[in-house]
Amino acid sequence: MISEQQFQAELKQIITNAIREDVGEGDHSSLACIPVNAKGKAHVLVKEEGFIAGVEFAKMILHEVDTTLEVAVFIEDGAAVKVGDIVLEVTGSSQSILKAERFMLNAMQRMSAIATKTRVFVDLLAGTGTKILDTRKTTPGIRAIEKWAVKIAGGENHRFALYDMIMLKDNHIDFAGGIKEAIDKTNAYLIDNKKALKIIVEARNLDEVQQILACDNVYRILLDNFDFENTKKAVELIGKQCQTESSGNINELTVREYALCGVDFVSSGALTHSVYNMDLSLKAVL
Repeated sequence: MISEQQFQAELKQIITNAIREDVGEGDHSSLACIPVNAKGKAHVLVKEEGFIAGVEFAKMILHEVDTTLEVAVFIEDGAAVKVGDIVLEVTGSSQSILKAERFMLNAMQRMSAIATKTRVFVDLLAGTGTKILDTRKTTPGIRAIEKWAVKIAGGENHRFALYDMIMLKDNHIDFAGGIKEAIDKTNAYLIDNKKALKIIVEARNLDEVQQILACDNVYRILLDNFDFENTKKAVELIGKQCQTESSGNINELTVREYALCGVDFVSSGALTHSVYNMDLSLKAVL
């Protein structure tokens, strides 16, 4: 996984790019009708039930726009919210509040939707010992905050990107000439380049599971689109030799059954690619 320093750098880049995109040369709507020295207060209002996320990120956005803005947080990241709740209140320059409004709400709405979806899976897995993982099926440019939202809700992050873990999927295996060839070449590559990256290998059937088990230095086997029966068989074959992960056909109706097959993890792209933003708004406090 990426370091905390790398993660903070990603957040900083998201903020910088979003402000550039949204503000450009200036917020002319506010500049035109709000005095430069005007002070105001506004709060973030919840308009839909779910789990809130993005509160700490909102503070980062507000302080990037204007370090003098004062933020009072009433509901922390990860908490359940209902219609009418006030998440936070911001006080200071009216122009600055309006400049930050849309980006802050967009981020909080997206992160809260992901947190709400993730929490459903976390609750469904309660008591099984299996953890829910996200994937790289994220919105380009804002992966860091989407994966942050998964963590806020109690889920776990898979690899962040292509550079922090090795994942040999079906196309890698086919292009490399087979499972053994792909893994052997990968191990040689890691040695030659003095890298200590963990290796995950995708299996499409039980025969491929056995081929993977015959190779060295595999951290986790990803059981792709296995049914329940073959997932149980695969878990028995693998034992404690490496970690196990189920992927494909993971949804609210199947996730617990896959967990009960004994896998360590289940991964679902739906956590980040199939959500509808939570309804939040910023309202002036007069």
